[in-house]
Amino acid sequence: MKLAIISHTEHYKDGDGNIVGWGPTVTEINHLANDFEKIYHVAFFHSEDAPPSSLRYTATNVEFVPLPPSGGRDFRSKMTVLTNLPQTISVVREVLKMVDVFQFRAPVGIGVYLIPYLTWFSSKKGWFKYAGNWSQEHPPLGYKIQRYLLERQRRKVTINGKWPDQPQQCLTFENPCLTLAERAEGLKIVKQKQYGPKFTFCFVGRLEDEKGVQRILDAFIQSVCSQFVNSIHLIGNGPKREDYEAQVKEKNIPVQFHGFLSRAEVFAIYKNSHFLLLPSTASEGFPKVIAEAMNYGCIPIVSQISSIGQYIHTSNGYLIHPPTAETLRQILNHIFREENEQELNEKALKAYEVATDFTFEHYRKRIQLEIIPHDKKD
Repeated sequence: MKLAIISHTEHYKDGDGNIVGWGPTVTEINHLANDFEKIYHVAFFHSEDAPPSSLRYTATNVEFVPLPPSGGRDFRSKMTVLTNLPQTISVVREVLKMVDVFQFRAPVGIGVYLIPYLTWFSSKKGWFKYAGNWSQEHPPLGYKIQRYLLERQRRKVTINGKWPDQPQQCLTFENPCLTLAERAEGLKIVKQKQYGPKFTFCFVGRLEDEKGVQRILDAFIQSVCSQFVNSIHLIGNGPKREDYEAQVKEKNIPVQFHGFLSRAEVFAIYKNSHFLLLPSTASEGFPKVIAEAMNYGCIPIVSQISSIGQYIHTSNGYLIHPPTAETLRQILNHIFREENEQELNEKALKAYEVATDFTFEHYRKRIQLEIIPHDKKD
């Protein structure tokens, strides 16, 4: 069986001329390739240098098919969703002729017209993966349209979390990010890790206010850090990085900026950290970094948005609700002054167990059992 995956995943050429793409998605597809004769990944190609988080495909039966990048934050970028429409549909149409089944990954700007196209004009079997916040009350217009369209067609849709009045075709799926070998390695790390001050924290994601970086910097103060905090790792990049670095220098708090890192480098920081920080207000589904970090003994301190609160609760982590710097500061003070090492160790072990369903093997099995045999045209 041949599969077409249509997404907005960023692809580049590395220094040796090899095609590379956003690491988490490429890793997922490398695992999916075990179950298909051929996978065509139809996605955006960018001409700029590849970030360190990009990876090559290791599966030899995966072929990248480039699309012109569409969408963005400014008006000119948003208009490319329309100006690139003819070329995008042409490429998708030709790839669909070569496959048996497709997966379309939403929400994304091109989804406003590709979801209707796939629903009404393609007889191919297929399913949709909605990676955003399915329950978002006030989503951007494009996201709202895509969710509306997915609710009213018959192909399967995998979503994050379980929701009231969830349409029958919408299946709750965990976002895969771990191998069985990494699960075994993680258990050893968790059992060996000591949860006493000074503590090490980490954040993984875009460096921006919406993701919670400013809330992190506002929550930590020098007097508390000197007593209880070893270091705070910020992994990722963003336009406000220089501003954040200036604040860290002024406040004299132990923050390390790493920029983009490879998967192995991020995992190495997880292994040496006690807590994951994610005080986000962004449109999250269930961020993979939460499951990855829990697998290696990082107790989550995260916002109660989207499906996150369905997995994280007081027995295995901390929910920042409302998602403010003051709420985060109160949680930190509670950890520093009231939690003991045994209590934190128990939380870490329970958090580790939550990551059980986030393996690639579990994901692949569910696709073969619940998606492929049942997919059908609208």
